[in-house]
Amino acid sequence: MGDILVGTCSWTDRALVGSGWYPVGRRDAEGRLRYYAERFPVVEVDASYYALPSERNSRLWAERTPDGFVFDVKAFSLLTGHPTRSAVMPDGLPPDARDPVVLDEVWARFAEGIAPLRRSGRLGSVLFQFPPWLRAGARGEEVVEECARRAEGWPLAVEFRHPSWWEAGRAEATSALLARCAMAAVGVDMVQSLPSSVPPVTPVTSPRLSVVRFHGRSAAWGTGSKEDRFRYAYGADELGAWVPRLRRLAERVEQVHVLFNTCCGDASVRAAELMDGLLGRPAEGASADGPLAGGVPVGRSSAGGPSSEGGRSPGDPHLP
Repeated sequence: MGDILVGTCSWTDRALVGSGWYPVGRRDAEGRLRYYAERFPVVEVDASYYALPSERNSRLWAERTPDGFVFDVKAFSLLTGHPTRSAVMPDGLPPDARDPVVLDEVWARFAEGIAPLRRSGRLGSVLFQFPPWLRAGARGEEVVEECARRAEGWPLAVEFRHPSWWEAGRAEATSALLARCAMAAVGVDMVQSLPSSVPPVTPVTSPRLSVVRFHGRSAAWGTGSKEDRFRYAYGADELGAWVPRLRRLAERVEQVHVLFNTCCGDASVRAAELMDGLLGRPAEGASADGPLAGGVPVGRSSAGGPSSEGGRSPGDPHLP
């Protein structure tokens, strides 16, 4: 039986920091990460999508977390075909993914940035979240294969945002593609009533890893603001339905990463605490006499402060 690691898609999102989850005395950059890592064994680095990760930050993250803690690092936007701002490009390079010189340099900088996490055993995966306009087909497969080639030897995971990849009649070919590329398929939980909804399938394409990301079930997914898209509080019944599926995944892989992307206020950490309880292991630090959600204790809340060291870049127009 593999391990099921539960966490969130950012530990420094502005809404989380301002929600009161971090206590007095744990408000600085180091204190926040140490506090988070005392409660969860995995976190997603979302800031690496908006700007290339720095070697210094990765080294500090490795030093501030215990053995066994892992970071799932989201690939930089240019590497997955998303629009990229000129201001975040290194050495004044243009944000042109069609230029092989630019692409080679950006890949090299990304590799340097995550190197301390790799060396310390803290790199859980590099997450390639492809844009909703990347459809299944020959061109899409070439993009996936190129990323796998450049990132060979890294632990890799892929989330598709276009539903064609997992449609009936195509899902088997998608699974085979990811298996050939040694990439773990990312399952998603999201609203299912929209044309852009990705079905909640959880194929196993790597013996090492499976990832499930919980985006919430807001009907504003395709049209609303960032807050509207991700404002959602999971209930015990919704998460409980996933428990047997997660356990079945754990029977087939070494690790299952369960990550909550409901980044409004403290909804993500509360959902993660609830999921841990449903799995039979309440998150460390949860209050035994705290409010109940479906009969599971939910951790206490306390004052927090501003954030700057990592996690999500607030206010960015791109989909997180």
